Amino acid sequence: MEVKIGVQNAARELSVETESTADEVLEALNAALSAESVFSISDAKGRTVAVPADKVAYLYFTSDTGRPVGFGLATGV
Repeated sequence: MEVKIGVQNAARELSVETESTADEVLEALNAALSAESVFSISDAKGRTVAVPADKVAYLYFTSDTGRPVGFGLATGV
């Protein structure tokens, strides 16, 4: 799943491809907000992105549905 992180006072959002579920990501953000610490998320390749939790403006989740293959339905006549 891809998670886009909006950061306050930043022109661009951060995009992270992760294997975590949306619930896991939200739990991590809530824990970081409660502890007034850094929100961090690891991507599928093992890299970590860290943002001060109080600067996260939004999280946007997109799922991998894949691309359709072909040119439409093939019907036999």
